[in-house]
Amino acid sequence: MGHAFEETNEALLADVTPEQVWEAIATGPGIDSWFMGVNEVEPGAVVRGAFNGYEPRHGITAWEPGKHLAYGGEKAPDGRFMAYEFLIEGRDHGSTVLRMVAGGFLPGDDWQDEFEAMTAGGAMFWRTLLEYLGHFAGRTARPVTVIGPEVTDWPALWSALHRKLGLTTPPRIGDTATVDGERGVVYYVNSQTIGIRTPDAMYRFFQGITGVLIAMHHVFADDQRDDHAWSVWLNDLAVL
Repeated sequence: MGHAFEETNEALLADVTPEQVWEAIATGPGIDSWFMGVNEVEPGAVVRGAFNGYEPRHGITAWEPGKHLAYGGEKAPDGRFMAYEFLIEGRDHGSTVLRMVAGGFLPGDDWQDEFEAMTAGGAMFWRTLLEYLGHFAGRTARPVTVIGPEVTDWPALWSALHRKLGLTTPPRIGDTATVDGERGVVYYVNSQTIGIRTPDAMYRFFQGITGVLIAMHHVFADDQRDDHAWSVWLNDLAVL
């Protein structure tokens, strides 16, 4: 049976230029600073990614620097595909309108759980892109990706995570949190993700479709935890 989908997001970015948006969405280091995994862009040709053994390769279908980028749409044998399109429009007073369209197809009769996770994760990725452009444009992050242990009780796990972040009530956007000894602000939260921005990083935690907690952080300073230290952090959280 399967399910076709399309999601459109649009934002007006004050004090952000089209050139800064293009650097964020059309270069490997730019994508590394807000999306997931490690990425590489061959201008006008292909976008490659690498995330926990998953290595997508998307052909570029539109390439107008500072204006229009589109890639993806290649279909797997079962009909599955993903495609992305970004439209950039410069406005007066140094602001920019960014429009992103993400669409695709999930095969099979059991697509609902994957679609729910994809929708929750997609909302976090979009919000992280806006957060990056609003607070870190021009800086390059080191992506940190760590897979935690299997989770059997998600409500208990989220409660333990929130307590470890210094959140005493269900988190809301704008709440103050503490990560890795740094005070920050919750910039986005939904039922399956939470993102926190500090002066030198964006920390994100995702409920993985495979039943594990995933840390997908973007670190702009050199003196932050490495992947191994975050693995220990997640394992300690699982036994709280």
